[in-house]
Amino acid sequence: MKVCIVGAGAVGGLIGAWLAANTAAEVSALARGDTVRALNAEGWRLKQGEELLTRPTRAASDARELGPQDLVIVAVKTPAMASIAAQIGPLLGPETTVLPAMNGVPWWFAQGLKGLGAEPLQSVDPGGTIASAIPLGLVLGCVVHLSVATAEPGLVVHRNGRGLIIGEPDGTSSTRLGKVHGLLTQAGFEVTSSPTIRRDIWYKLWGNLTMNPVSALTGATGDRMLDDPLVRNFCSAAMLEASAIGARIGCAIDQDPEARHAVTRELGAFKTSMLVDAERGKPIELDAIVTAVHELGRRTGVPTPSIDALLGLTRLFARSRGLYP
Repeated sequence: MKVCIVGAGAVGGLIGAWLAANTAAEVSALARGDTVRALNAEGWRLKQGEELLTRPTRAASDARELGPQDLVIVAVKTPAMASIAAQIGPLLGPETTVLPAMNGVPWWFAQGLKGLGAEPLQSVDPGGTIASAIPLGLVLGCVVHLSVATAEPGLVVHRNGRGLIIGEPDGTSSTRLGKVHGLLTQAGFEVTSSPTIRRDIWYKLWGNLTMNPVSALTGATGDRMLDDPLVRNFCSAAMLEASAIGARIGCAIDQDPEARHAVTRELGAFKTSMLVDAERGKPIELDAIVTAVHELGRRTGVPTPSIDALLGLTRLFARSRGLYP
């Protein structure tokens, strides 16, 4: 099987390294800048504890050099997705599977959902350009449950977790789903095939919706946010709004915010990915994590005053620092 990792940063680097090390797949990478140079010079590099895993790979910044693939795993930050969609065409054939291993609400999320109409989510796919470049029929949904970081271009540090949830957007059990499940399991991931992948995406988002932007605004770790009763109550109010939206779109959440806070508290004094990006001066993934929920609230008729306030404050914070357009 020919597999291309699009975006060989933290998550993409982990997936690429494990596929190259533990399966017979031919694994390449579409990357840019220092990352593509590091991959071609030193291959996949993955640090786990004191152990360094290395495997050779072929990396390119032009998809035409790699050609059509059986599986394309997209692991870029959501602000880069529109640019990637414009470049990805040469990797795609009629039988290619595209697996987006990304945070938040993906561009395809609203396609086929009753009551939302045919309009793409403008927050994550303005004008529908991504959906036009990557047809829904090629997509398998994915939720990532692991912690990994990039120490330097091409060098990934795996901290913990191996979980991947994958599923067909229409909930069916397909041949390609089984093949991808088997390949990722062989690579070393703990894979779950889900008939409700949109609900799985929404559930993960439900926690990230508040923890990520509040941490970026305040610079606080997860434990400090939850220890402040006013902040925790504000987060709970926003989560209840998101739960109401989920109920309207077939993604009901059978948990209350306090129960989810208890799960988050077990992570200790962690920094969210949005806080890390803000500290590093990188664009934040605000649209896929907050703006999309705001848009879905408007389209389903669910009032979202807490989410609106969170979006406005975080957007202003990010714009004043050059982290958001």
